[in-house]
Amino acid sequence: MTADDRLLIALDVDGTLIHEDETIGHAVLEAVNRVRDAGHEVMLATGRSWETARPIHERFGLTSEYVVCANGALTMRRDDTAEGGYRREFVEVFDPTEVLETIRPFLPSGSFMVEDATGFRRYTEGMTDWELVNAVQVPFEELSAHPATRVVVVSPQHDEEQFLSIVERMGLHKVSYAIGWTAWLDIAPDGVNKATAMERVREHLGIPRSNVVAVGDGRNDIDFLVWAAGEGKGIAMGQAPDEVKAVANAVTDPVVEDGLAKVLSSL
Repeated sequence: MTADDRLLIALDVDGTLIHEDETIGHAVLEAVNRVRDAGHEVMLATGRSWETARPIHERFGLTSEYVVCANGALTMRRDDTAEGGYRREFVEVFDPTEVLETIRPFLPSGSFMVEDATGFRRYTEGMTDWELVNAVQVPFEELSAHPATRVVVVSPQHDEEQFLSIVERMGLHKVSYAIGWTAWLDIAPDGVNKATAMERVREHLGIPRSNVVAVGDGRNDIDFLVWAAGEGKGIAMGQAPDEVKAVANAVTDPVVEDGLAKVLSSL
């Protein structure tokens, strides 16, 4: 393979690489292995922290130079001398105080989690459905004590439509945010998302924009897919919301049908 043929293939994790129950389709695993072994740069671009992305990275046998985590607020770089083989290379943070104080009156019974620059998480009562490794439960007032790479807010008693309406009324400023499949909100520093992190990675790797392939399924993938579709391929999973599909230049089968395998087999 020549340098001109090498692709930068950036993959969302939940709903793209893995199913809701964290199982992996055999066809997807095979397809990822095939494009990796062919010499393409295959990497994760996820909303997950490094601590929760790393097991997926390892299950797929990836050795990419970079891993984009926390919706672009954290980029890990391969370093064989570091624990786990990666070090924190680029970290974007913000003061979460204003955001937390803005949101709480709208979602008084919501649960909150703040992740800091080291990956440590502080969360309030009720954050039971999240994987809380490297974390501690604290009172709400302590969430603002440290600069954050991300803030997550969960409100299970609201359905998606209600939550979208509430978020619209909040008028969040100075942050980037995405709404998850159910009623949860993921907030990053202003102007930071998977696309901004991936553009930095692409420049460092020297891979042309036309050789970019990005695949995702969530609202936090909208900027990511727009970025890829500009000159390369931005592909939405079949179960993605309509607004995500609208910005992609292709749509594949849903994750339950191993739609990613179909994408990778076509490259």
